[in-house]
Amino acid sequence: MKVEDIMLRDVTSLVVNVTIDRFIKLCERQGYSAFPVVDKNFHLVGLISESMVIKASIPGYLSLMQSTSFIPDSQQFIKGLKSILDKPVEEFMEKNPIKLYYDDTALHAADVIIKNSLKIVPVIDYDNRLIGIVRRIKLLSLAAKGILEES
Repeated sequence: MKVEDIMLRDVTSLVVNVTIDRFIKLCERQGYSAFPVVDKNFHLVGLISESMVIKASIPGYLSLMQSTSFIPDSQQFIKGLKSILDKPVEEFMEKNPIKLYYDDTALHAADVIIKNSLKIVPVIDYDNRLIGIVRRIKLLSLAAKGILEES
């Protein structure tokens, strides 16, 4: 089984100048925690996630949350978030995201997603054009049905 057999083809992507505010609204509406970022020719140029926005809102926030003695300051977070809402996703996105090719195996996709703790991975063609995404939940579903191991 190949990535092209399991990927979502009709996927929302963002262009580099989409604001953080718009990104948050799209995440909420579509139920995703990350989106691929493309240029005008649909070449993959990045990936933006909720975690990246949180990190940008309060630098060091995520690492501090790992500490048992850390008590988050909600007001500081809200103030930091408000300060970046009108900024483009390009400022905060991962510029070299992990990606899959359409002809990679589904087992390779599972390995990439598990080893890197990802929820979605962009799928590209050999011209670096975004053609879909693979979601972690899809791989879990296939594995639970025993389909993934058979591929």
